[in-house]
Amino acid sequence: WTAAELLRESGFVVAACALTDEAVCLDELAADPPDRLALMLGTEGDGLTQRAINAADLSVRIPMAPGVDSLNVAAASAVMFWALRPAA
Repeated sequence: WTAAELLRESGFVVAACALTDEAVCLDELAADPPDRLALMLGTEGDGLTQRAINAADLSVRIPMAPGVDSLNVAAASAVMFWALRPAA
């Protein structure tokens, strides 16, 4: 079992934070998030492996200004967690 399979078995949707052609925008995911969501964030520099991205249910990207293609993992996780916080 991979970690993604275990999470999925426990009822989570697994989202890889990655710049892929099919990645959904974080704003779109935040507008209608699943009840249980697990985020996969990669290392600074290399990001997630292709195997990890393939294991996820979907890829999600953070909208950024033109010319900016990545954030360090601390900044990326802060943005993701804030955008996906439960509604008050």
